[in-house]
Amino acid sequence: MNLVVQRARHPQLRDYIHSAVFGLLPFIQKGMVERAAVIFFNTDGIPVERFVFKLAVNLSYGSKVEEADLEFTLRSFLIKLSVSESLTKVLPCDYRWEITAYFRSLPEASANKDVKQWIPTDARQWEQPPLLTPIKSMSSKPLCVQLYIEHPSLSEPKPQNGEV
Repeated sequence: MNLVVQRARHPQLRDYIHSAVFGLLPFIQKGMVERAAVIFFNTDGIPVERFVFKLAVNLSYGSKVEEADLEFTLRSFLIKLSVSESLTKVLPCDYRWEITAYFRSLPEASANKDVKQWIPTDARQWEQPPLLTPIKSMSSKPLCVQLYIEHPSLSEPKPQNGEV
């Protein structure tokens, strides 16, 4: 797409990201994934920030979509990612992150080997609706994507007794 991108230096991290993204692809193509998120957690396992990609796939296009049809729209979307850094804060090194997918319907484990890559999560949620910061949206006939950041609401209860 004639676009400079950043990538992880560590081979295992690169492999994790690659397997997560390509592991979701069959489910995205079938319209089963509503959202994919990169979630950052503090040391107590409480989410402090989420980068959410909300997806809508028009299944009537099937395999008729050509890469060139989406290239321009995707390029502008990806460029916006590189300038969204100013909307986030630097997180401590001991925080962790994960890639999470939110499915519209659960895939059957016996039907697809890719299902085994994804496990149910018990990630803690915020008690109050989060604050949303829109980053970018794109809309084309076969694919619509919205990217936004979620942060805890200002009224979210704060951890007590020295918890972070």
